[in-house]
Amino acid sequence: MSNTEAVSVRTIVTGTLVVLLAMGVRATFGLFLQPMGLDKGWDREIFSFAFALQNLVWGISCIFMGMLADRWGSGRTIALGALLYVLGMIGTRYAADPFTLCFMSGVVVGLGQAGTTFPVILPVIARAVPPAYRSTAMGIASAGGSMGQFLVVPATQQLILHVDWAGALWLLSLLVAMALPLAWFLRGRPAPHSGPQALGFAVRQAITHPSFHFLFGSYFVCGFHTAFITLHLPAFVTDAGLSAGHGATAIALIGLFNVFGSFYAGKLGGRYSKKWLLAAVYGMRALGIALLLALPLTPWVLYGFAAWMGVFWLGTVPLTQGLIGEIYGLRYAATLSGIVFLGHQIGSFIGVWLGGYVYAQTGAYTLIWWIGLALAVIAALLCLPVRDRPVGAAHAPGLVRSL
Repeated sequence: MSNTEAVSVRTIVTGTLVVLLAMGVRATFGLFLQPMGLDKGWDREIFSFAFALQNLVWGISCIFMGMLADRWGSGRTIALGALLYVLGMIGTRYAADPFTLCFMSGVVVGLGQAGTTFPVILPVIARAVPPAYRSTAMGIASAGGSMGQFLVVPATQQLILHVDWAGALWLLSLLVAMALPLAWFLRGRPAPHSGPQALGFAVRQAITHPSFHFLFGSYFVCGFHTAFITLHLPAFVTDAGLSAGHGATAIALIGLFNVFGSFYAGKLGGRYSKKWLLAAVYGMRALGIALLLALPLTPWVLYGFAAWMGVFWLGTVPLTQGLIGEIYGLRYAATLSGIVFLGHQIGSFIGVWLGGYVYAQTGAYTLIWWIGLALAVIAALLCLPVRDRPVGAAHAPGLVRSL
């Protein structure tokens, strides 16, 4: 194996581990909604707003974390994100009132997630591998996020049962801290661009290009689905008479099946049209939600829904990120990915908050499921007019080593 190949493999493995830790811990927040709420006397609307704020802050700060990575290097950015993530988790443990909960779990954790997840990690991986393997490599990293969900969620449910929610938050904080030393192996920044393109020009070029808005809109729907389901599915399950264990298992199954879904989305994206694959993913999500609404909720119906949604869960990530790289290039991929990811997180904010609000008003989640189904169909249609051809002089794949 050549030195270049070794660096590529190391970057893929390390980046996947960071995403596994960050996304795995993120997927556990819905498990704390009921035990922490009962202990503190807070209702679901408070939790929904706190975690909706987390998603919104995550999305907004991804733009700035992307700029930081493009300008000062990914290693510094990932380390900063991991540190903030840990501090936010510890602060959530000691939150004594709704304001502190919203600040620590909403703002601080959201900032930490921005530095340790897809918009920062995937461009690093994309620059480290040859173009022919780029989509597959991003699919592997996206699958890492799902594997984290599969491994961390059921483990956290057991921690809550045995050491209470407070002890579980401490242990999750230590888990996130493991990303700090891994940042060293992901240090680097994009090679200086030899042409006239600067960051401002790249952003203006993207936001005046219709396809950028189609990707932004479809990613909004992805965020709506994943955030609503991650936070509210455990409560939805217990409301229907099933156990908290059923809910945790369902979340874990989504992660397990998306290990394959993300990998093959990336692999297929290297061979076939990414926009058509992306449209298919959203269409299959609509079908899954329709079946959940049509069938009585039993454990096996729940697990079937989780497996189906898992196949199409984060497959949107390598396909959307891949289209950004294809169309707009890699020089400012972290920044542009951060802007598109803001659409994802606006959707996450609305999905999480609206879920809590509608439940508070109606005592059920039925309306939100119907909204999610309609949005999935809209997202599939938005992907079709995307023009997946490069615009401008946008491709500069090298890395300059720098922590």
